[in-house]
Amino acid sequence: MSAEPPAAPPAPTASAAPYDALLLLSFGGPEGPDDVVPFLENVTRGRGIPRERLKEVGQHYFLFGGVSPINDQNRELLRALREDFAQYGLDLPVYWGNRNWAPYLTDTLREMVRDGHRRVLTLATSAYASYSGCRQYRENLADALATLADEGLEPPRVDKIRHYFNHPGFVEPMVDATLAALAELPAAARAEAHLAFTTHSIPTAAADTSGPVPVHTEGGEGGAYVAQHRDVARVIVDAVRERTGVEYPWRLVYQSRSGAPHIPWLEPDICDHLEELHGAGVSGAVMVPIGFVSDHMEVKYDLDTEARAKAAELGLPVTRAATVGADPRFAAAVRDLVLERAATERFAAAPTPGSAPPERCALGALGPSHDVCPVGCCPARTPRPAAAGAE
Repeated sequence: MSAEPPAAPPAPTASAAPYDALLLLSFGGPEGPDDVVPFLENVTRGRGIPRERLKEVGQHYFLFGGVSPINDQNRELLRALREDFAQYGLDLPVYWGNRNWAPYLTDTLREMVRDGHRRVLTLATSAYASYSGCRQYRENLADALATLADEGLEPPRVDKIRHYFNHPGFVEPMVDATLAALAELPAAARAEAHLAFTTHSIPTAAADTSGPVPVHTEGGEGGAYVAQHRDVARVIVDAVRERTGVEYPWRLVYQSRSGAPHIPWLEPDICDHLEELHGAGVSGAVMVPIGFVSDHMEVKYDLDTEARAKAAELGLPVTRAATVGADPRFAAAVRDLVLERAATERFAAAPTPGSAPPERCALGALGPSHDVCPVGCCPARTPRPAAAGAE
């Protein structure tokens, strides 16, 4: 009997045009002990931090063999995106580049140009509005594109997928993860547990100017950065209540602070918050890292190591919810965001009578974010060119 012919690939079901490639853009991390200090030098370039100080800062990497989990997690996400796109007939190659470690962004964009790509859509592994989570990535893109131009290559046009903090494919896995973490608490601790939604602390000045100019605040309210996290936390709390019948108390707290101690940063820190909960007689807590796409070093060290050690010292039962990582629902959300943006670009280029822009999925009260960062959005202290925006 002859062998069955191979199954034909699925016919394309949707078009990513005008885009011809997707760039997964991330932070990067060391992949061995010898990488740690050079990686930290990349992260802190221009700040004049002595090498000996960087060795001290890198100790939490050395606890994990000098390897950050972020690169392997990006490889998993890359695999999940490619599999999802292939399953649904979306013919769009996916590349990966980092800001601070190999594969470097400039090298990846150079490869994309040499492969013939002219219109690139970028997915940054940061879901929220802030300088470090959005504008800085756009500055890195501008720097890389300028380098290609200096080399005599024609840079592609690069756009960026909108903030996806409230897309169902990002939020719903976190709801399930929160429920799973609650179930891991001892029954006696679960009944009156608190939810501690965690994200990366940033300077209050950066928080207050996060997002477009109309949402900037002058009174220390945290701008779009804090508003977006609070909105996601509220959605998760409501979903947990619908599934369990319990309205768990919650608070947005912060972690991974760095920088000079005299500069105000968002508070309270997760460890301080755990002390407050213990002092108030709370029975247990679930840490929900809504500010992070994957279980990278800030999660593995600052939560799984430092915060858990603090909770053990206090005798406070705690668990930690998983991040989204390479969940198939997140990969599907990226596909949805790609198709949404592609349809928006096609509509803008050639609107037809009676047609309308595509629907944009979003949960919570804030609605879908902007496609193009406007002038003044998440400004830097020192103005620099930024790609994929209005300035």
